[in-house]
Amino acid sequence: MLIGEFPCSMDLKGRLNFPAKLREDLGERFVVAKGLGDPCLCVYPLEEWDRKREKLRALPAYQAAELQRYLFSTAAEVEPDKQGRIVIPQGLRDHIGPEKEVMVIGSDNRCEIWSKQEWERTKQAMSAQRIKELIQMVGF
Repeated sequence: MLIGEFPCSMDLKGRLNFPAKLREDLGERFVVAKGLGDPCLCVYPLEEWDRKREKLRALPAYQAAELQRYLFSTAAEVEPDKQGRIVIPQGLRDHIGPEKEVMVIGSDNRCEIWSKQEWERTKQAMSAQRIKELIQMVGF
């Protein structure tokens, strides 16, 4: 299970020291892709990425094509180096903006990488009332 919130820095070459706790749960290699509908990056263990890929493959081509292009054209399989750093390709960095300070958060079966400013705005938008509505909606 991928949980927690970790402040990190990304250098100009896109190197990010990925949190050790999350690396343990993600495995030796994982996939980084654009977030779906959010200005973040999603980080998937290979098994989870394969499940998503199979779901898309099961759809008729006319339904899946646009989403496949969006996800796969800039997705990258990454492997941390000996210092625990991964390299985020430029196309993915452009999706979250040029900020050096980022937040890596655990989100159950994936992680997300947000610019620190955007994550703070997103957290502020999560009002107590909205959380209550979501809990009721999903029966949590």
